[in-house]
Amino acid sequence: MKNLRKRILWIVLGIAAIALLVFSFLPKPVPVETAHVVRGTLQVSVEAEGQTRIHDLFTVASPVTGRLERVTLIEGDSVRAGQALAAIQPAPLDPLQRRDLEGRISVAETNVRQADAARQSAAASLEQARRESERMAQLEAAGSVSRQDRERAEQAVTSMSTALDAARSRTEAAHLELATARAGRAAYLETNARAAARVVLHAPVGGSVMRVNERSERVVPAGTPILEIGNPAGMEIVVDVLSTDAVHILPGTEMLVTGWGGDSVLHARVKYVEPSAFTKVSALGIEEQRVNVIAGFNALPAGLGNAFRVEAQIVVWEGRNVLKVPMSALFRDGERWSVYEVRDGRAHLVPVTLGRRNTFEAEVLNGITEKSIVVVHPSDALADGSSVALAPDAGVSSR
Repeated sequence: MKNLRKRILWIVLGIAAIALLVFSFLPKPVPVETAHVVRGTLQVSVEAEGQTRIHDLFTVASPVTGRLERVTLIEGDSVRAGQALAAIQPAPLDPLQRRDLEGRISVAETNVRQADAARQSAAASLEQARRESERMAQLEAAGSVSRQDRERAEQAVTSMSTALDAARSRTEAAHLELATARAGRAAYLETNARAAARVVLHAPVGGSVMRVNERSERVVPAGTPILEIGNPAGMEIVVDVLSTDAVHILPGTEMLVTGWGGDSVLHARVKYVEPSAFTKVSALGIEEQRVNVIAGFNALPAGLGNAFRVEAQIVVWEGRNVLKVPMSALFRDGERWSVYEVRDGRAHLVPVTLGRRNTFEAEVLNGITEKSIVVVHPSDALADGSSVALAPDAGVSSR
């Protein structure tokens, strides 16, 4: 009886040892973090840095060479149109200065003619765009063209209207430049006859003093900037984006402005996208083709001034009730995107087809379904069919 008990005991101990040995060689579950695949709002945006600027900024320059009297205005002072800003005692006129003045007037007259021609061309283009928009609306009503064609025609009207406004501003600036040049010549001629004459610089528009370039009394050459005047109510945003992103941005697109110094997110709308790109070298030393995007604030916050740095997100697409997955769960498996889906305690390799995506989330067209659990930040230890140990669910919020 004793021998039987000992034999049974040794058999049990042997089975336990074999089981322990087998268990020690079994693969251990890989600890993973997971997230649910959910439906919600997905926004695709272009992110860029930019700065504010006043749309109509006027630089008041000296029309003559002479001694500038001390400027008493300071930055932030309000001025009205026609208000005296500074005074200059002209230097005696000589033949070289006379020829220089006549040359300035000739150049200014040429600029006026070119600006007037550009304004007339812009007005004609706007009228043509309006006729085209009306024609497209009639064709859409008749079912001959699509709604997208009609919307493109309406966008062309908006762009041409903006171009006409810009041409009018350039025309006003050219006329102002010509008037300034003529005033300089008249002042010099008068000074030549009466040496005691003073040239008084007046504000071309009402607004605020943005910058005082020359404050102290000193001799200044003709054309020296004295101060800058602008209206802060005309503040806008200028951001430069890659040309490949600019083609997706249309007038009226929403822009979210952050990084301006306040806690709130400011809202703006794209006014227009400049039609010409420029080359810019990135921080990595790569030459990029960039395009300026101009936007206007919905409401201008207090404290935001000219040339202030901002960060902008331009929303180029937004979808609601979109099936989405975290970007951290996606990886390339050859030529396709894939995820590890967790089912029955194991990770299963699942190819997926993606649609739109942003920095954090991507739209899933097929491959997984709502409420599927996927592994985020998958490690190299994972393989198809690996046993996994679940960490607390990271979740995916619907925004």
